[in-house]
Amino acid sequence: SSNPPASGMSSFNHTGASHVAFYLLGIPGREDLHTWISIPFFISYVSALLGNGLLIAIILIKSSLREPMYLFLCMLAAVDMVFATTTEPKALAIFWCKSREISLNGCIAQLYFQHSSFISESGVLLVMAFDRYVAICYPLRYTMILTHSLIGKIGVAVFLRAHCTIFPMIFLLKRLTFCRNNVLPHTFCEHIGLAKFACDDIRVNIWYGFFVLMSTVILDIILIFASYGLILRAVFHIPSQEARHKTLNTCVSHVCVIILFYGPGIFSVLTQRFGRHIPLHVHILLANVSMLAPPMLNPIIYGVKTKQIRDQVVYMLFKKQK
Repeated sequence: SSNPPASGMSSFNHTGASHVAFYLLGIPGREDLHTWISIPFFISYVSALLGNGLLIAIILIKSSLREPMYLFLCMLAAVDMVFATTTEPKALAIFWCKSREISLNGCIAQLYFQHSSFISESGVLLVMAFDRYVAICYPLRYTMILTHSLIGKIGVAVFLRAHCTIFPMIFLLKRLTFCRNNVLPHTFCEHIGLAKFACDDIRVNIWYGFFVLMSTVILDIILIFASYGLILRAVFHIPSQEARHKTLNTCVSHVCVIILFYGPGIFSVLTQRFGRHIPLHVHILLANVSMLAPPMLNPIIYGVKTKQIRDQVVYMLFKKQK
C-alpha cells in the first residue's frame, strides 16, 4: 500500500498523494520472534510502571522524604513513566495484535512525547547533579539554597525547556509531503526516521534536530561533568578517608542512573554511524532497550542504594503480615 517514490524533489505534483497513515513493522525480518521478544518488553514495562509508581508514592506519603534529593527523584520517576509509555504500549500492540497502523498525527504525537520526555529526563539528571554539588560543597546551606519553591521553579523550567525545544518539530514535520514509502521499519516513530520518508528537502529538520541535541542533551552532559569535577575537588579536600568515602557514596546511585540513561543512547548513535554491517533488527532492539532500561532500573538502583527508600519499601510490603 505504498506509492512509488516521487521523481526528484517535485513534491508539488504529489500533494494529493501525501500519506496520512503509516505502518510500523516492529522488528523487520524477525517477525517469528515477535511473541518471544514481547515477553521481556512486557515485564520491563510493567515493572517500570510499578517501580516508579511505588517510588512516587513512598516519597509523597513520607514527610521525612521531602528533602530536595527525593523530590528530584520523584520528578525522575514521573518522567520515566511517561518515557516508557510513549513507545511500549504501541510496540506490544504490534507484537501481539499486529496493530501496525498509525496515523501521521499519531506518529508525530508519539515522537513529540518521546523526545520531550527524553530531554526532560536529561534535565532532571542535570538538576540532580546540581543537588549533589550543593549538598557536598555547601552542606550547611543545602536546605536554605534548595527551598521547595526553588525546586518547584526548577521542575517547571525543566518541563518547559523540553516542550519548547520539541514543539517546533510538529510544524517541521507537518509541512512535509510524505509521498514515498509509508512503511516504517521500527516499533516507534522518531523525528528523522519519519522525515526521511518525505519527498521534500529535510535539511531544516536535520539541522534543527542537531541544534536541539546540542543545546539540551550534550549541554547537560557537559554540565554534569563540570558538577562532578567540582564535587571531586571538594571531596579530596576532606581530611578523613571515611568521610570522603561516605560523601562519594551519596553520588553512586546518581552516577549509575546517568550511565544507564546516556550510555545506551550514545552506543545506539555510534552503532548507527559506524555499524553499517549490523543488522537492522539489532538497531531496533537497541533503541527499545535504551527506552526501557532506565525506567525499569532507576527505581531499583535508588531503592537498593538509598537506605530511607529501602526501609520504606520493606515496611510497606511487610507491615501487613505482622
